[in-house]
Amino acid sequence: MDVRTPDNTVPLAVDLDGTLIATDMLWENLFQLIRRNPLFALQAVLWVLAGGLSRLKREVAARVEVDVAALPYRDEVLQFIDAQRKAGRIVVLATATDEKIARAIAGHLGCFDDVIASGNGKNLKSKAKLDELIARYGDGGFDYMGNSAHDLVLFDAARQAIVVAPDRAAERWRKAHDAPLMAKPKRPFWKSLVKMLRVHQWSKNALIGVAPLLDHRLFEGPILLQAAGAFIAFSFTASAVYVLNDLFDLSADREHKTKRNRPLAAGDIAPDLGLKIAFGLLAAAAAVCLFMPFLFTLVLGAYFIATTAYSLKLKRYLLIDVLTLAGLYTVRVIAGAAATTVPLSFWLIAFSLFFFLSLALVKRYVELDQCDAPEKQRLKGRGYRVEDKEIIAQAGVASGFASALVLALYMDSYVVRELYSQPWMIWPLCPLILYIVLRIWILAKRAEFNDDPVVFIMTDWRSQIMIGFGAVMLLGAGLV
Repeated sequence: MDVRTPDNTVPLAVDLDGTLIATDMLWENLFQLIRRNPLFALQAVLWVLAGGLSRLKREVAARVEVDVAALPYRDEVLQFIDAQRKAGRIVVLATATDEKIARAIAGHLGCFDDVIASGNGKNLKSKAKLDELIARYGDGGFDYMGNSAHDLVLFDAARQAIVVAPDRAAERWRKAHDAPLMAKPKRPFWKSLVKMLRVHQWSKNALIGVAPLLDHRLFEGPILLQAAGAFIAFSFTASAVYVLNDLFDLSADREHKTKRNRPLAAGDIAPDLGLKIAFGLLAAAAAVCLFMPFLFTLVLGAYFIATTAYSLKLKRYLLIDVLTLAGLYTVRVIAGAAATTVPLSFWLIAFSLFFFLSLALVKRYVELDQCDAPEKQRLKGRGYRVEDKEIIAQAGVASGFASALVLALYMDSYVVRELYSQPWMIWPLCPLILYIVLRIWILAKRAEFNDDPVVFIMTDWRSQIMIGFGAVMLLGAGLV
């Protein structure tokens, strides 16, 4: 970065959102507040109508506690500030964030001589921030570090502008004025986007094909087309919920050893952009539903409500969380039947609930096994304690065996005798299911498993072999 030799008499003003930190404090705090009580979403609108963004920022800041130590600070910016202060230069935090939060951040870092922030009815953004800086230091009497279109007026008025991780407007300005650049994105945007949407989790939605497959109709043209539409709608909806979940869990994710690397928690994607992407995905899913049976739309809507409730509240309650997860997996099976208008079997629903409850419990077991929380203390954001690990394992294995029992009873039902000419050929499905369930639990007990269990089953070659054997048996039982 080529920065003009600093004049120690010229203060350096540093923006906060997107510049000093790779996120936006208003959006972060607003999501934290809404997670506590969804009615704050309506209250936020009333605050804006009553007093504008300054009122909103003040009200939100008064109701949230920010873990300033966990924020995604830009190391390059901090190092530059440290060098400037050692040279005797005054450094000012100039931000549109509420003054309470801005001063907390400045106090934590200890590298600012003064703070200019929103308060007293003023939203110190863009022109308002410029007016405040000019009133203090004069036109061209300061250098400015910023990142967005809102900073362009400050770039123009500053003695020197330093552009940090710019948006499109700021990047165009930087190139036109040959201004120095600091802090490029950590990874390409598209890689961050794919990671944020968790595209690898879309494999779970293959469960949509289970009902038409067992009804021997999946490969009929219209049925296959409807199943594909349902897969797309569910995938888009699930990704939207993943984004919303990450937005609500930003502070908790930053304290997790692996979740802290998620694009929103790490600051690779801004919260407001994440929200726009989530709504865009929901709109695309709604468009697909226009061509689907109405019953499927109802099921997808129920899935969205349930999974959003899980993200906001239910995942924090003991056992309610795993029962909800099992239900959400089963809803995919129900959605497949609704999309393709094939009959839904009681046996399939019963098997799914027990089988996916076992997988939900193994997911929670792995979290307990990997956490370092002391005994008698709950995991942050969960209803479990470390000492619950063994009972979770016992319940998970028992639920897996229950799913095999349901499958065995199904094989002796009249439904199987109607669907298959040689029903005895599908009896080996029971040990195959037991193999898949017990293997995943053994790996979890060995601490050799740390992935989503459904995704693991669909990508693990041994599990794939078992699934392949089962498919061959089902096909053979129907053809012989």
